[in-house]
Amino acid sequence: MQPLPLDIFAEASPEALAAAFAGPPEEAARWIDAAARYGMPEAQLLYGQILLDGRGVRRDHVAARGWFRAAAEAGNLAARNMLGRCHEMGWGGRVDEAAALACYRQAAEAGHDWAQYNLAGMLWRGAGTPQDRKQALAWYRRAADQGHAKSLNILGRFLEEGWEAPADPVAAAALYRRAAEGGDFRGQFNLATLLATAGETEAALTWFRRASVGSPARFRNSMRERLAGRPEPEFRALAAEIAAAAA
Repeated sequence: MQPLPLDIFAEASPEALAAAFAGPPEEAARWIDAAARYGMPEAQLLYGQILLDGRGVRRDHVAARGWFRAAAEAGNLAARNMLGRCHEMGWGGRVDEAAALACYRQAAEAGHDWAQYNLAGMLWRGAGTPQDRKQALAWYRRAADQGHAKSLNILGRFLEEGWEAPADPVAAAALYRRAAEGGDFRGQFNLATLLATAGETEAALTWFRRASVGSPARFRNSMRERLAGRPEPEFRALAAEIAAAAA
């Protein structure tokens, strides 16, 4: 197969590039690889993710880290965040929490919501840095202010439990709803739990079902166990549905 001519990217319209990138995985990977080599930071970020996932190409975490670094050095904040993930998770090299923290902080301070979320998580756990839960809360707030669904859910937990802030169950419920509507499965589960406690069974079932569809197996199993232990027959029936689907 002939390589794509790199100068095509200087002439192609954004619509043509989008169409090429949206093709079958193997063909899209060729286009994105070529665009990355041409020097497009957005394509370098995307190709790094493709290599990380093995989507249309052989999985290669070392090469993925290299493309994330190239895009990050070009100023792409999402790539700086993903380079942090590589350092934190050991994708394509050794685990380096200090390097991960530095990547997250740089992108977070520039306003990237996922980096703010990841930085908050490391501060909360004390990973690569002394534990600082007040700063973690501050970064979760900054990400939540941008509508970041996972941060909205975690901020809801802070306010429901009274962690590092006065408990505010009304505000927590509102945050869970925003997280749920934003597609976060934990937010959907937490909202459903509040609705169930309030006796709004049908609404709770809707959100429990959405959480079960969008969540990984480990979370679904935990959810099934909790629903099976509830007194309401509707929730026990849903637990049985989840178990049957898993089988």
